[in-house]
Amino acid sequence: MSSKTRSKNKVKSSEPPSLIPSLPEDIIVDILARVGRCYYPKLSLVSKHFRSLVTSHELYSRRLLLGCTEHCLYVVLCNRENYKNHCYVLCRKANGNHSLVLIPSFSNYMPRKGKGGFVAVGSRIYVFGRLNATSIDCRSQTVHLLPSMNVTMSVSVADIIDGKIYVSGCCNNQRKMVMTVFNTETQMWEPKKTAPETLMSDCMWPGDCVVLAGKMYMQDDINSFVFEPKESKWETEKTLNMFRWKDECVVDDVLYYYDCVWEVLRAYDPKESGWLVVNGLEELLAQARFSDWSYTGSYGRKLVLFFWKMTGKTRVIRCAEISLERRQEKEIWGKSEWCDDVLVGGDFFVRKSLDVIV
Repeated sequence: MSSKTRSKNKVKSSEPPSLIPSLPEDIIVDILARVGRCYYPKLSLVSKHFRSLVTSHELYSRRLLLGCTEHCLYVVLCNRENYKNHCYVLCRKANGNHSLVLIPSFSNYMPRKGKGGFVAVGSRIYVFGRLNATSIDCRSQTVHLLPSMNVTMSVSVADIIDGKIYVSGCCNNQRKMVMTVFNTETQMWEPKKTAPETLMSDCMWPGDCVVLAGKMYMQDDINSFVFEPKESKWETEKTLNMFRWKDECVVDDVLYYYDCVWEVLRAYDPKESGWLVVNGLEELLAQARFSDWSYTGSYGRKLVLFFWKMTGKTRVIRCAEISLERRQEKEIWGKSEWCDDVLVGGDFFVRKSLDVIV
């Protein structure tokens, strides 16, 4: 054997062997469960075995037992050119900045056109369109078809109370709202509900919808309404109707939305039955001053604000994460944790953001 061959073999033998593949399966799962989920896409490239592990039920069960679950923000973007919906996830890049990453497999199950209803329940995203209803498991990245809705309607909004998803829309192209209920435990539909005629305006079309303290707050083109599910009771809400809130979110049973007219972040507290302006965000909100669109979402008890900006002729979606603090009974302060360009190019806007636990 030549000296060169011996030296090569010596170098190869001096390289430390890979230890993880030789470990027992349960130890590998235990290690991966402690790794941040943002690294799972890269881990899936290591081998077919790892690709299988990062989507396995065993891994996420272990994450739950170890208390390593995370809040992850999924975002449904709508393309203004064709009004098709696409699913993205907010990821943190190696340099610390954030970006929206397309999930093609999920996008295939988004409603092709129209608003649709989207709800996050634990690790699942429920999607309701005019004809189909689906459930997407964000852990295993699998999709399940749900039973067909018991009423045909143009779905506008959906939200969840006590394990039941309330899906609202207009039936048979009429300007009247219909609501149907999907039980996530039984995976079955319950009888539809219709708002009383005395509450409906002539142009009632369900707009935005939120859940505060076990009640559903909704608005049509003119008024705001409150639905009490236990008593199946509808009421008008005059205080909430002071502002035309839209693209809103809820954090700790308080409604938040960005008022682009007055350039402030407003908050509605149902306990106080009044509106507040969130303090401390003047510098951040100045960046959204010239945006003709904005959206507020929430995940992990924090608020995210999306808005447009122009870089030359390129449209950019910018996102800021905001932590909230209640300093006094009627005083809320916000602090911008970060603000990044998360999507460059295209003509998109946020249809819905979803707080998923994985």
